Amino acid sequence: DRIIVETRGSGPDVVFIPGLGSTGAAWRSTADRLDDRYRVHLVTLRGFGGTDIQGNASGGLAGPAAAEIERYIRQQGLVRPALIGHSLGGQIALRVAAGMGDGVSRVMVVDSSPFFPSLVDSRATSAQVEPLARLGYQALLLFGDKALNSQAATLGVDMGLAGDMVFQGLGLQGGDRRVLAQGLYEALTVDLRPRLSQITAPVTVVYGWTRDPENPRNRLEGLYRYGFQGLRQPPRFERIEGAGHQVMIEQPGPFLAAVRRFLA
Repeated sequence: DRIIVETRGSGPDVVFIPGLGSTGAAWRSTADRLDDRYRVHLVTLRGFGGTDIQGNASGGLAGPAAAEIERYIRQQGLVRPALIGHSLGGQIALRVAAGMGDGVSRVMVVDSSPFFPSLVDSRATSAQVEPLARLGYQALLLFGDKALNSQAATLGVDMGLAGDMVFQGLGLQGGDRRVLAQGLYEALTVDLRPRLSQITAPVTVVYGWTRDPENPRNRLEGLYRYGFQGLRQPPRFERIEGAGHQVMIEQPGPFLAAVRRFLA
């Protein structure tokens, strides 16, 4: 009652996890090019898009979703699947990889960070960010996802690039305000850096990039290197020029090429 999974194709298993406010449909164009060689599993967190919220009406979101994905992998007999997660889904993929150890073959996180506020200030802590995250949570419940971007600035919720990355996903497919607000709060406050040492699978970080030196995206790799330094082995970085946060939608060709390299 926490997730929905659409499965098709045959071959090695690849689990796709969407970001905040997205369903498995966000991955469909990528999966369509892979299901002749791989068995793809498109996860949707209940409450995103037009799906019934069910169990996600209360409690946490990302932690229970990760636990359900782990249970799905075990019950369906997936053999060391690859995980690909975008934004909040990237954080969920890191949770699953930390929990399953060698049960996962590799992990790709797409425009995601173990702790989003560290992209603004490496010294930031969850406790410091929590009041802003709480304001965002309340604003989303009050105004809804479509109005939140403009209202957030009025309420003082401004986290620069990290905020843009988290907020930009909200209006893509939307969803139930309760689950969107909980996902927003967790994306801004949960720090997964202490769990990185539990991940044994190799990690690839894909992110949107620009040549413009004045754009914060130009400097993302350095920030990611710092944020992911707790991994047992350094991650591989794949930058996709011309993409923002929705990398797989904005630059589908280069993104698919990066996925093929990741799975090869």
